[in-house]
Amino acid sequence: MADNGEKSLLEEAVSLAQQATKFDSENSFSAAVYYYRQSACLLKQTLKQGAKIPSIEDKIEQYLQRADQLENQQKEKLEASTATTSGESVLGRASFLLHSGLDQDSEGNTEEAITFYAEAAELCIKTSAETTDDALKTKLRHLADQALTRAEKLKGTSPDAALGESGFRCVSRDSATNAAVSRQVSGGSAYTREELLVLRSTSTVNGREYVPFMAIDLKEKFAYSLPFTDKDGFLLLAPKQKEKFARWARPEELSRDPKMIELIDCFSIQQTCVSDCSFVASIAVSALYEKRFKKRLITDIIFPKNRNGDPVYNPCGKYMIKLHINGIARKIIIDDYLPVGRHNQLLCSFSSNKNEFWISLVEKAYMKVMGGYDFPGSNSNIDLYALTGWVPERLSMSDKDFNKDATFRKIYDRFHKGDVLVTVATGDMTDAEADRAGLFMPYAMLDVTETMGKRLFMLKNPWSHLRWKGNYSELDTKNWTPELCKALNFDPKSAQMFDNGVFWIDYDSLIHFFDVIYMNWNPALFTHTYCTHRAWSAGMGPAKDLYNLGDNPQYRLEVRASAPTAVWVLLTRHITDIEDFRHNKEYITLLVYKTGGRRVFYPSDPLPYIEGVRINSPHYLCKLVLGAGTQRFTLVVSQYEKQRTIAYSLRVYSTCPFSFNKIKDTCIHQHEGVRINSPHYLCKLVLGAGTQRFTLVVSQYEKQRTIAYSLRVYSTCPFSFNKIKDTCIHQHE
Repeated sequence: MADNGEKSLLEEAVSLAQQATKFDSENSFSAAVYYYRQSACLLKQTLKQGAKIPSIEDKIEQYLQRADQLENQQKEKLEASTATTSGESVLGRASFLLHSGLDQDSEGNTEEAITFYAEAAELCIKTSAETTDDALKTKLRHLADQALTRAEKLKGTSPDAALGESGFRCVSRDSATNAAVSRQVSGGSAYTREELLVLRSTSTVNGREYVPFMAIDLKEKFAYSLPFTDKDGFLLLAPKQKEKFARWARPEELSRDPKMIELIDCFSIQQTCVSDCSFVASIAVSALYEKRFKKRLITDIIFPKNRNGDPVYNPCGKYMIKLHINGIARKIIIDDYLPVGRHNQLLCSFSSNKNEFWISLVEKAYMKVMGGYDFPGSNSNIDLYALTGWVPERLSMSDKDFNKDATFRKIYDRFHKGDVLVTVATGDMTDAEADRAGLFMPYAMLDVTETMGKRLFMLKNPWSHLRWKGNYSELDTKNWTPELCKALNFDPKSAQMFDNGVFWIDYDSLIHFFDVIYMNWNPALFTHTYCTHRAWSAGMGPAKDLYNLGDNPQYRLEVRASAPTAVWVLLTRHITDIEDFRHNKEYITLLVYKTGGRRVFYPSDPLPYIEGVRINSPHYLCKLVLGAGTQRFTLVVSQYEKQRTIAYSLRVYSTCPFSFNKIKDTCIHQHEGVRINSPHYLCKLVLGAGTQRFTLVVSQYEKQRTIAYSLRVYSTCPFSFNKIKDTCIHQHE
């Protein structure tokens, strides 16, 4: 007689086998393979526990054989369906060249159009002479005739022969980098020489240069007679990829009808063996936003596009992705080679819609910037900012100031208005805790609701499997009442049938098991903005600014509000090396003082209006909520311990007019001594006639203990010498 444990395992194995048979009969072979293997695994466990069940070993072998058979059938079917001839590949490139010519033709760019037409015709004529496929020959000759006819017409006529206006428009640099956002720029539109030097110095990331994305880049060439190959070569693979890697393949080798996008949707996103969970979660929430609000977010960053502005598959193999890196939108050029395993499976994130490749290519562009697929991991604040340029905010639910109710209301209201993208991340958990809860990574927030008095969040695991096992999981029969299921259109039994990584969780459980909420805010919420890019030299001022801020970069912010207003300031540290990203030891923040915009010398004189927390993330957001009237502040860039020169960007977002300027150093150093480790230091002043007054400051490189010292002054004329009294009145020490 089987005991209760064996009986439970056996019942579950039988249930899984029934589901496998059902999916098998419906031709849902991937699901069938999964359930056959799961059933066989449970039956093996019953054997290990000593179960005496007739023919159980035969059943195990039967299920595994059927799973192998279905897998082999799928592989053969895929290989047969993806066998594309070289002639068909050439036809695709020639067609793309022709359409590129038509686009240039319609814009009135006669010379560029003729070049594309000539390349298309030459490629068609050459391939037609080499192929024995009569049908392909006919297609190539027809395409060549189209290209030659149009080219000859342009050569023999004036520029007025152009086809007319195109869907593309010449745009300004600002609109190229912020396509969907129109805000007033509160300051000069031209960069200073210092800013250009900073942006140039941080354009090289992990040994490759990524220049700013500008209007001219909308005219990037994507059509070539030969397949495009990235001059930077193949990306470095992650260890898990290397274990399974077989070759690099182009989309045309993996699909008979490759497309860039079939449908923008978060549910089709599948992660594999690259450790970029936060980036995949970021893609998911961005795709959901575009689908729900019908506003371009992901599709806005992918090139080339057709005349409607939709990203298109390029048979020539070249793509451009626009990402926000080191303070500015930059262009990332990639080819379409993707890593493939021994079973012809993609070893990067991909779409469950087998013909579309936007997910794999956007991921490849980001991984290229990060130095390869061997990615150390990130957080969704960083990744979503790179993808969208939306303002990153980090909220710790373990913080003593965390307001549970206000946070829920803010997320609920703003999410449904399309103002914010949200992801959540767990804190440190043991493997046992993670397995017990079914949680272990960043998650995309797909929905939030308050229904029948329940505050619930819908989350998605980037791996698209392994779900939450607690309250409101698909296994929870207590909390999922028939009324609540109907209200949320949720069927727990259907959810149990196939694990896609999507689940509901209650707010209390989210607070208990998760640590951080990442919110990225739509910059279109603000009507005014300004950005500056600067460098802070490691040799300027003390290593630690706990006692003196006089040498820190400082800025004067003047806000002119006719009504209550919000002003946000985003500090972004530029990172150019993956090791800096992997082991980030630079802790940065912003300090805000109500000093009328004057320079601040001491951290606590006066006390800061807002004292930011020093964090080792590249982004720190400072938020000011102000009343009506004109107000002036001093903003100070601060580090916990300055170890090297850093480049940074400061971007101000406001709902009212403001001015923002760097405060000049008003102190003139008559003599700046060199710090030495001798017991004596001599300072010499050679002065003209007249009365002159100076301030002498005793300084150390790094104060480690109390020191005693003597100061002796020698002069060839009368002088007075006194210690300056501390005029700061400590309200509380």
